[in-house]
Formats: sequence, structure tokens, C-alpha cells
Amino acid sequence: MRKAAIPLTLALALGAAVLPRLLGTVAPSAEAQAPPASAPPSAPGVPVTADTVATADVPVFLQAIGTAQAYNMVTIKSRVDGQIVKIAFAEGQDAKAGDPLIQIDPRPFQAVLDQAMATKQKDEAQLASAQADLVRWAELVPQGVKSRQTYDQQKALVQQLQAALKADEAQIEAARLNLGYADIRAPISGRLGIRMVDIGNMVRATDAAGLVTISQLKPMFVSFTVPQENLHKIHQKKGETGELAVIALGADNKTELARGKLSVIDNAIDQPTGTIRIKATFANDDERLWPGEFVNVRLVLSVRKGAPTVPAQTVQDGPTGSYAYVIKEDNTVERRAVEVAAVQDGLAIIGKGLSPGERIVVDGQYRLTNGARVKVEAKAPGAAG
Repeated sequence: MRKAAIPLTLALALGAAVLPRLLGTVAPSAEAQAPPASAPPSAPGVPVTADTVATADVPVFLQAIGTAQAYNMVTIKSRVDGQIVKIAFAEGQDAKAGDPLIQIDPRPFQAVLDQAMATKQKDEAQLASAQADLVRWAELVPQGVKSRQTYDQQKALVQQLQAALKADEAQIEAARLNLGYADIRAPISGRLGIRMVDIGNMVRATDAAGLVTISQLKPMFVSFTVPQENLHKIHQKKGETGELAVIALGADNKTELARGKLSVIDNAIDQPTGTIRIKATFANDDERLWPGEFVNVRLVLSVRKGAPTVPAQTVQDGPTGSYAYVIKEDNTVERRAVEVAAVQDGLAIIGKGLSPGERIVVDGQYRLTNGARVKVEAKAPGAAG
């Protein structure tokens, strides 16, 4: 029995060693069953924000900082001495020319007027008596009753009284003027400022300070200066078009306050600064301009019709000049040199290098090279351009 078990054990061991090899020739391995690995995917494009080259009518202008000025501004002062008894206006109100503003006590001036008129009446009575005597003496001189000398003296008295009457009339006119000056009225139509005196105060004609100011706000001036080298351009464009438009902008250089026209070019260049002073007139119907306000001014010389424009950040600066990335149909980019005519209001006006309708990269240029593939992403809400 022991001898028979030994061959059986050897047979089983031999079968266990040979069976896996036999099975391997019949059934493929799990590794063999797996499909061949696919080729690695192509690299994704660089994410960028794109836009299209647009066209617009772009103004060509000179830019400066100006000051708004009232068309007319008057500091109202008293022309006589006296006490203020009435103030007939509210600070900041609109007034028309001739409206009463301040009343100075008129009684002293009325008394002077009455006295001057009484003096005239007295002199008129004396003149009438002297003229009657002159007529009578003219008849008595030929009769020898009155001497020629007495007649001449009477004639001189009449002439003196006539001159006194003219002086009386002048005194009356002066008294009337002073009485009128006690009633201070608005010399122009405009907006009144803050009053500088209160009722009951004494004022004098020699006071340096005024009583109140009044400014005409419609229309308004804006005064500004430009370098003298631009003067010939202004003269040339003004001669071609007849008048030049001027735009007043707020402190942010974006908010349009008013549109007006060039009205005055100063008659001389300021030599210390090399600038020329210019005034523009604005209707200011909505009163958005205010005296003393600083504004940004654009003096429009001409308009570029149909100029190619792109968002300003589209154009990049390189060692050889400005450039932009143009997106081709296969979503690769071409680095293209461009010439920028001007940059204004967040837009770059292209002189050369780009054509309307071309797609360009607005954001994401810093990871691009010429020929790189891009992935165009939607613009974020409120993105520039």
C-alpha cells in the first residue's frame, strides 16, 4: 500500500504544476482581455475673454481742466451811508433785474430832497421879483430916475438868481439819486448768494465788503487753457466748421455735465506758461454747471468716422511696440502689431493692424504666445469692453 501511494502523490503534484500552463494556452489572461490604452488627450486651450473689433464715430479733442464762471456776477454794495431797515430777499433765491433787495433808511435823504426843493422855490420867488424890478428900471433909466449903474446891478442880480436856480435843480437831482440809492435793487437777473449783512446794520458807501452777490447762471462760461502749439489746430478747425463744440465733464472724467461751443480765444499767449486762454459758452438750462466749479473740458476738433475700436486692455505693450492677439477660426491666436491713434473712455482707437469684425483677446493675454490655442470664455457681468 505504501508503495502504491507514492506514484499517486507524484502524479497529483505533476498535474498541479502542468495544469495552469495548459489553461494559459486556452484562456487569455485578464491583462490580455483589457482594451489597448487610447492616445493621451490634446492639451486644453488657454482660457481667455474675447471681443470683436467694433467701429464707432470717435471725436478728436483737446483735453484740459477748466473753471466754470458766471456769465455775469455782481457784488452789490451800498452807494450811500445809512441803516438797513429792510431785507426783501431770501438767500439763494432767483431774482430779476429791478427786484427790490435791501432798503436803507430813506428819511434823511427825503429830508435833503425836501430842503433842496424849498430852496429852489425861494430862489424862484426872488428871481421873479428881481426880473420885475429890472423891467421897471429899464423904463426909468431913460427918464433919468434910475442910473445906468443901478440898472446894471439889477441885471446882474437877475443872472445870479437864474444861476442859483440851476444849482438848486442840481441839488434836487442829487438828493433824488441818493434817495433812490437807499432802495437797492437787483442790477441783473440771476441767483442771489449768501447775504453778508443783517437788518439793522449801518452800511457806508466806502465799505470794502459787499452786501450780497448775484450771479447769472444761464448761460455760463467755462474758462480753460491749452498749450500754444494747439492754437493753429483750433484756428484751422474753427475756420473749417465755423464753430467748435466743447464738452464739460465731471470730476470722474466720464459724467457729461453740459455741451457748449467755443466763444472766446484770448488775444495773447501767456508767455510764462506758454498757454492760450479760451472760453466756452454753455446754455446751462439744467444748472449742472456752477460758478467756481472745476470741470474736465474736451474741445472737439473733428470726428473720426467709422474708426476701429477695441477695449483699451486689448492692446499690450511689448519691446517692439504695441500688439494684440487675434483669434483665428481654429481657435489659435496670432500676435499682431497695431498702431493706437488714441485711448479715451476705456476704448483704444486703432490706426493700423486690426479690421472691424475680427475677434481679439481682451483678457488673458499674459499666458499666450503666437500660435497658442485658446478657449474663449464668457465675459463676467460688468466686465470692461
